[in-house]
Amino acid sequence: MDAQVIVLDPMGSDIQGESAHIRASGPVTLVELPGGVRAWSVTDAGVLKRLLTDPRVSKDAAQHWTAYMNGEITAEWPLLPWVAVDNMFTAYGTDHRRLRKLVAPAFTHRRTTALQSRIEAITSVLLDQLAQTPAGTVIDLREAYCYPVPIQVISELMGVPEERNPALRTCVDGFFDGSLGPEEGMANYIEMYGLVTEIVQLKRETPGDDLISELIAARDEDDGSRLSEKELVDTLMLIINAGHETTVNLLDQAVFTLLTHPEHRAAVTEGRVSWADLVEETLRFEAPVAHLPLRYAVEDIDIEGRLIPTGDPILASYAGANRDPKVHGPTADEFDPHRTTKDQHLAFGHGVHHCLGSPLARLEATVALPALFTRFPGLTLAADPVTLKTVGSFISNGHAQLPVHLESP
Repeated sequence: MDAQVIVLDPMGSDIQGESAHIRASGPVTLVELPGGVRAWSVTDAGVLKRLLTDPRVSKDAAQHWTAYMNGEITAEWPLLPWVAVDNMFTAYGTDHRRLRKLVAPAFTHRRTTALQSRIEAITSVLLDQLAQTPAGTVIDLREAYCYPVPIQVISELMGVPEERNPALRTCVDGFFDGSLGPEEGMANYIEMYGLVTEIVQLKRETPGDDLISELIAARDEDDGSRLSEKELVDTLMLIINAGHETTVNLLDQAVFTLLTHPEHRAAVTEGRVSWADLVEETLRFEAPVAHLPLRYAVEDIDIEGRLIPTGDPILASYAGANRDPKVHGPTADEFDPHRTTKDQHLAFGHGVHHCLGSPLARLEATVALPALFTRFPGLTLAADPVTLKTVGSFISNGHAQLPVHLESP
């Protein structure tokens, strides 16, 4: 590996600037992840789409990551929980198809559409609560609205008891936190694993019409041959993590964009731009997941003269690929809901690992955003945009806080 190595900022303080720097180094670029692990970052949208559907690329570290198989990746590595789980996120080939087939029925078009009235009810209650805020008070809208909408939706879909949500949310935050050291990261993983295991046991005793109960039934038939206990728990952890963090960031970034671009806000609130178009351009412009660990080369892969050797890890850098000028033109770094290529983003992945929950995330956003701006037409940002800090993560792409006034001060 004699190529230039770019050290990623684990706190993601300038994700787009860093992504542009990586992209300028070529379609695939060697980067250093937290813990000193090197991977090939792919910011070229065309190359990334090909790799995401290439059978020579795996997500199974146990089968295809040389350093992992050799024992070089230990419990000390802070990102170990991202690669050591047994679920459809890390599965390859027939294992992935088996696991995805079990989860897919929960995210069909019919079931997703049926959730709309429930999403509307959840947002209505949250907006009523916000309306009780004393005049002039600064509200952290990420905390008070962007977080609770997807948390409640995914929890109800899965059947997570409401009283378990705060503890699970703390664990999810830890999963994406770039500041956690190895011991803290592993402790967080163990804590979440224990919480989900407890919920599984509870649902075994009192099953309901929910995803957890359905997966338990799949786990228990044929003496467990279809779904191991670890696969069950790891799959539920995946859905909890992916099921709300990405949507939190989508809502956060969409609100921030509208509050800092009055021309786009006017266009969408006056009906000249659809909320669906605004959501798609937000997904492109600020991918909710900036970099997603990890994939692995099953054999040597040549990318425009640069070799990714067998067994090397690959980082899907969605934030960079979504602003690839070869796809989105010279204005790729500008927000434009009229852009004809806005739906050609990779925010939800591509190929067999394309996010099952993407229709649900879009539905949540197209319900929650217009409801917010209709209820609070005087909504304004309560801080200088350049002072807002990002989530401390190179994976999760959002703001640490989103301070607003519900009415113009």
